[in-house]
Amino acid sequence: MIYIAAAHAAAHAAAHVGSEAGRVLLASSAALLMCVFLAPRFIDFLRHREFGQHIQEELLAHQAKKGTPTMGGIIIVTAFAIPYLCLSTRDWASLGVFGATLACAALGLADDYTKIVKRRSLGLRGRTKMIVLLLISVGLWWVATHKAHMSDSVSLRPFHAHMYLGPAYIFFIYLVFAGTTNAVNLTDGLDGLAAGCGAIALLTYMGITFATGTKDHDLELVAGCMCGACIGFLWFNSFPASVFMGDTGSLAIGGAIAGMAVMTNTEILLVVIGGIFVIEALSVIVQVFSFRIFHKRVFKMAPIHHHFVMEAWSETKIMLRFWIVAAACGAVGFTLYQVSAPTLKNSDEPVAHIARSQAPTGRQVPERRPHRGFQGST
Repeated sequence: MIYIAAAHAAAHAAAHVGSEAGRVLLASSAALLMCVFLAPRFIDFLRHREFGQHIQEELLAHQAKKGTPTMGGIIIVTAFAIPYLCLSTRDWASLGVFGATLACAALGLADDYTKIVKRRSLGLRGRTKMIVLLLISVGLWWVATHKAHMSDSVSLRPFHAHMYLGPAYIFFIYLVFAGTTNAVNLTDGLDGLAAGCGAIALLTYMGITFATGTKDHDLELVAGCMCGACIGFLWFNSFPASVFMGDTGSLAIGGAIAGMAVMTNTEILLVVIGGIFVIEALSVIVQVFSFRIFHKRVFKMAPIHHHFVMEAWSETKIMLRFWIVAAACGAVGFTLYQVSAPTLKNSDEPVAHIARSQAPTGRQVPERRPHRGFQGST
């Protein structure tokens, strides 16, 4: 109750802040501080309940981490949710991202709980996860196209072109969600790696939504809350970690990043913004393909951060260098967005409507269209 009261006090203070940036800063700071102050007691609770992490037998260097409390993603999600609910205006675009994040967190929580009950590293079946992610994608598609009035097109940034997908846009969103959540989950293999890289990607999305110059800052708010929660979690997740985020945290972060990509119409650009996650996922794909076809391994172990562990790199070195790569990817992605999107200074148009305003003239974008071909913008 103390933390909720503090968030309400922050909301009252935000009413007197002339700049919307101040409201986002308050929300981000509140999420960070809530994470820092909530974590110690929750970690003790996890230890008391013996909710510890089970380590794969192949990871000999990580066996010392066996039994470290997991499901720390609950802290991240709590610190993310309360400031958003207290400080946001609850527009449909941000609510879509918020709901998708909570749904992904719930899926991760169920996976973590299954792992703990069965006392092994495996959790829910892959088919179950994919079905749930499909339902989440359908829900976000409905919010985006029917409530936030976004188009069913994909922006091919940095080129000024759009590809209209129509009903196929649902499956495209599913690919974005499935790819992003699984990539972040794969990245969560070293202390502080996923939380730090996730915070950098979300910080990039804060910059992207601010750069549009719109007066609707709820998308910045939802990205800022998750970014602040990730940074606060790093206080306890940095090497040597006192707690792991588990699938609860990694799927929540992946869901937030994927949701931001959909609502800002930057699904293609996410390949650059989340470049470090793409590298991690590709390393697994390459490893599996090479072993099955040529019976040879490209890396000593996949994902690629485990390869560097096998090369005797310290976890801190790997973490920091991956953060540097993530920051570079975020900077390049932000620059490409700036080049391809005109700034809408002092506009009343929400960020979620940018795709509609940039679409070729002569079309009613929010309405369903039979045309699914490719057309450059004029």
